[in-house]
Amino acid sequence: MTTRQPPEADPYGSRSGPAPPRESGGRVARRSSLWARTAVLGYVVAGVTALVAALVSVGLVSGQSRKVLAEQLSAQADVVSAQFADLPVAGRRVTEILEGLDVEVVRRGPNGGIAGADRQAVRAARRAGFARVTAGQPLHGAATVGGVEFIVEGRAVDGRQAIALVQRVDLANGTGRELLRSLLFALSAGIVVAAIAGIVLARLLARPLRRTADVAVGMRHGRRDLRVPADGPRELVAVGESINALADALAHSEARQREFLLSVSHELRTPLTAVRGFAESLADGVVTGDEVPSVGRTIEIEAGRLDQLVSDLLDLARLGADDFRLDIVEVDLSALLAESAHVWERRCAGADLLFRVESPGRPVVVRTDPQRVRQVVDGLASNAVRATPAGAPVVLALREVPGGAVLEVRDGGPGLSADDYRAAFQRGVLHSRYRGVRPGGTGIGLALVHGLVTRLGGAVDAGPAPEGGARFSVALPR
Repeated sequence: MTTRQPPEADPYGSRSGPAPPRESGGRVARRSSLWARTAVLGYVVAGVTALVAALVSVGLVSGQSRKVLAEQLSAQADVVSAQFADLPVAGRRVTEILEGLDVEVVRRGPNGGIAGADRQAVRAARRAGFARVTAGQPLHGAATVGGVEFIVEGRAVDGRQAIALVQRVDLANGTGRELLRSLLFALSAGIVVAAIAGIVLARLLARPLRRTADVAVGMRHGRRDLRVPADGPRELVAVGESINALADALAHSEARQREFLLSVSHELRTPLTAVRGFAESLADGVVTGDEVPSVGRTIEIEAGRLDQLVSDLLDLARLGADDFRLDIVEVDLSALLAESAHVWERRCAGADLLFRVESPGRPVVVRTDPQRVRQVVDGLASNAVRATPAGAPVVLALREVPGGAVLEVRDGGPGLSADDYRAAFQRGVLHSRYRGVRPGGTGIGLALVHGLVTRLGGAVDAGPAPEGGARFSVALPR
């Protein structure tokens, strides 16, 4: 005795459906939600943006600070060189003032010697080309000494004497430091705002997707009255409309299936009731003597109807399966039509119908399955005989066309409307429309014909017949 195990809880909110993905070790793979991924992506984008902005901004601040510093130092050099021609007298006072501004003074004497209070400033002036300064060639340069960058502005004073103002380029002090501090604050605030906006945006994007997923789960459990609201971004609205269209299609298909099952059940019940009633009459001794053969034939006919109905259902079910077999050989359609006409001529005579055959009178050979073609012809002829009133014609016709042949079954019955012809091969449609109005079968015969002809590589269509009723044409390739 086996014990049923309770179903495992579905991590997606249901107890049925496909199992969640598993990792190689057998553990259930935990997938992050869309809003979490979107939020993380927002963080990453904000961080990368801030980093790029910081790198670009530092370069801009560095360049701008250096430019401002060089312009200020150049203006100071111009003033100093213009006002102090006698450097030995005014040099000490100038030096004190400039040193208070973090500017080092380097002098070049008449003999070309270069001197100054700060050794690094002297070396920077030498490297920047201070020795070449003349009245017509001032110095606007820079040099690096010991890893420290210096800006050097040199001017000639008189004769061979010159003065150079040297200042360190230090972004950690003064305006540069304040600018960087403000920049870092702005970038940090931008990252925080971007992170909050990413979370809000992720939740807004995920909300309609969650609603769509809830509707899909409800549909999986049989709900057909659920619909996705048409709001949100255009792509999400398109997904919701597709889900709604799928729900409508499922509801329509299931309604058609239920109607079809009801129709088939009704058709099965009729011969079963007859067989059961006559069988009970025989078993109870109600039917005796000369009535027994007649009752036996009735039971046989009704059993044949049951067998034909079951066979049609099986063929219809097998059409889409791999076990539906076709035996393709060369077939003379003229001979096949003659064999079929021999049977249907007698049946039409019994129903007081005018039977006619139209054939080219010569072999018409195609490669196909003769049994399935005969099944198609018999199915169409059976519908024609059932729908045609006494005294009206039923015609079996064959004609050659380029690349193949066309079989036709025409009748002089009431015919169909234009909408009926378009839906003639849909399972159970005509049966449901004309139930109780005109004689009809189970509604699967024409659907079976369509499936058989399609599997044979042909085409079937319906339309009005010259005889006043319906025409069903089957085109088979050669």
